[in-house]
Parts: sequence; C-alpha cells; structure tokens
Amino acid sequence: MIELGVNIDHVATLRQARMTYEPDPVWAAVEAHLGGADGITVHLREDRRHIQDEDVRRLRELVHIKLNLEMAATDEMVGIACTLKPEMAMLVPEGRREVTTEGGLDVAGDEARLSGIVARLDASGIMTSVFIDADRRQVEAAARVGVRVCEIHTGPYAHAFHARGRDAQSEAVTVELAKIRDAGTAVRDLGMRFNAGHALNYFNVQPVAALPGVRELHIGHAIVSRSVFVGLREAVRQMKALIREASRSAP
Repeated sequence: MIELGVNIDHVATLRQARMTYEPDPVWAAVEAHLGGADGITVHLREDRRHIQDEDVRRLRELVHIKLNLEMAATDEMVGIACTLKPEMAMLVPEGRREVTTEGGLDVAGDEARLSGIVARLDASGIMTSVFIDADRRQVEAAARVGVRVCEIHTGPYAHAFHARGRDAQSEAVTVELAKIRDAGTAVRDLGMRFNAGHALNYFNVQPVAALPGVRELHIGHAIVSRSVFVGLREAVRQMKALIREASRSAP
C-alpha cells in the first residue's frame, strides 16, 4: 500500500512568523499521525528559517511513526542526522534565496562526495534518499552512490497541471507524468525504492499515486494549507483517502 509522509515545515513557518512557541510542530506531527500519516518529514535548513534543531530532537523522541529528515549534503547536517538517527535522511539541494526547493539534487555531478556522505549515514543505520529530477542519468548516479531510495521531483508535473487548465489528460501534463513514470521504472529496475513529491495537492495527486511501483508520497504545503480550514487531522485524512483511491484503481 502506498504511504503518505506529511511535511510539517510550514507549521514551524507560522510559529517563526512571531518567533514564539506555537503552533508546535510536535503537536502537528501527532495530529498528522492520527489523520493517517505513515511518516513525518521535516527539512532542517541551514538558515533555520522554519524547523529548528530542538524541533527535530523532540520529533525524534516523541513521534511514533517514521521520521524523514530532509537536509543539505553538508558535514553539519550529516553530524546531526548521525546523532538523532531518523529512519530516513533525504539529501536535497539548498539555496539561501529560494522560497522552497527549486529542483533536484545533481547527484551525477557530485558522486564522489555524496558517496562518502551516504556511507556515513548508512554506517549509522539511516536509510538514505535523494531528491532528484526525473532524469535517468541522475537515477543511475543515485544507484552508484549507494542510496536506497529516490524521491522523484514532481514540481514540473504540478506546474504543468496548474498552468494547463487543471486537466490530467492535457498533453503538457501527460508528458511530465510520463517522465516521472519512466524515472520510477528506472529506480525500481536498479533496486531502489521509488518515492515522489513536491507541489502535490488535492487536485493533482491521484495520477502520481496511480503510477506503478510508487511507494511513498511526501506532501506538506497543500496539507498545511487545507488544515487552516478543516484542521490538520482531517486534511491528512482527506489526502490519504485520495491516495488510497488512486492506488487501488491503478493498473
């Protein structure tokens, strides 16, 4: 059964807007769990713009489902991960001026360094993932550096869906979806787990959830946005229902 990892970064964004103690990301993680989340994702950015070190420590201690730590491939972040030991560490590109992650990690262009980082994480018992574009060259490089999971970047697909009439059958959308499907096939053929995420929402998620072999979707902004109106537990429940419906109807 396909799983849902809920990214709660933007609960912390709301807290940091006032530099106070609420809303609490740990409370958000509990609500997400009660809504059906299979895992919790947080991105401890180098500039600490939302999630803070103490948040990750408390989540590691208190969350009863999988913790996925998104992180830049730096010595500082590897040290934090090896100390806290989340179930999964996902290496992502990071830019100080970006609003959110803008593209996949260039694994092919940095194989030697990333191989060492993956080896350190693996030695600490942490499953390592990379967030990459739907590009076979990057998938093959990911296999060479030793990661066990590839999360395929769904941002271009989501952008096409929004910009081209919200129609899953439009040519622009089907082209991007085919890229994700083909990348996922390559991931699985090379013995890795096929995950996907970025900019998925309640309107575009089902075609991705129906792709063959996808194991886990990571979704944050859309769920936190809907939670403003219906509550986080219900927002997660609605997303999980859409994902399950799509996966059951997949060929």
